[in-house]
Amino acid sequence: MEIVTKKSSQNVGGVQKSLSPWAVARRKFVKNKLAMVSLIFLLAVTIVSIIAPFVLTQDITKVNIGQMSLSPSSEHFLGTDKSGRDVFTRLLYGGRVSLLVGITCTFFVILFGTIIGSLAGYFGGAIDSVLMRFTDFILNFPFLVFVIVLSAILFGKLSGVWVIIIVISFLSWGGVARIVRSKILAEKENEYVLASKSIGCSSSKIIIKHLLPNVLSTIIVQASITFASMIVAEAGLSYLGFGIPQEVPSWGNMLSSSKEPDVLQYKPWIWAPPAIIITLTILSINFIGEGLKDALNPKN
Repeated sequence: MEIVTKKSSQNVGGVQKSLSPWAVARRKFVKNKLAMVSLIFLLAVTIVSIIAPFVLTQDITKVNIGQMSLSPSSEHFLGTDKSGRDVFTRLLYGGRVSLLVGITCTFFVILFGTIIGSLAGYFGGAIDSVLMRFTDFILNFPFLVFVIVLSAILFGKLSGVWVIIIVISFLSWGGVARIVRSKILAEKENEYVLASKSIGCSSSKIIIKHLLPNVLSTIIVQASITFASMIVAEAGLSYLGFGIPQEVPSWGNMLSSSKEPDVLQYKPWIWAPPAIIITLTILSINFIGEGLKDALNPKN
């Protein structure tokens, strides 16, 4: 009986060529239909939000008393809000701000968390203790209190969007640092690290060229989770009045109008569109993260 073994390879010019781990992961991710649909949706939302100012010419800050709280119609696809502003237009403009906050915060969170986690995990000892105690302080500090304090300190010195980006990023990297540290602790015991040390490689070279590439899959998956968390954080803070300034359209600011019972009960077109787009965006990011997790799983 002949046993056929399935290998990750491709036929190039009659020669059997093995696929790299990244090529295998890419193929597995593409085969994940839910992840691919989510990726297409997220890209579509991002592209539409970016081109919104070039396509839509309406003034999103102008108050129109004669068109306040109008229900959806042919003139206003998703109706108007309490100030007479078109909900659909603000939804697209709001996506620019919310996605900007999410992407920028994710970049800084992953950057800070990776640097601190790598240094703590590789060097250990006193450096590990100091960095992890600082990380514990950040993780245990009351998030909302710190947001209010830092926002008050930075208010007037930076634009409202950058204030919230700095505050959220500063308070959110602790979890990533702990995950990266645990992975580095496990990886640095492998023989390739000892071999690198024996031939005189510097610590920075070992971390950047040897350790981080081996934990990159974990960092990528963590980035997708962080991206979703950052969008939720912006929306929640803006809803409570401590996030993006009210004059700047964002999905969180659009939701803040639902705090009034009259709007919540009788005017769903004002708060339902941002609530739906936030939910779909978060689900898409989570599905992409799950797809990446499966595709980059070394056990597969």
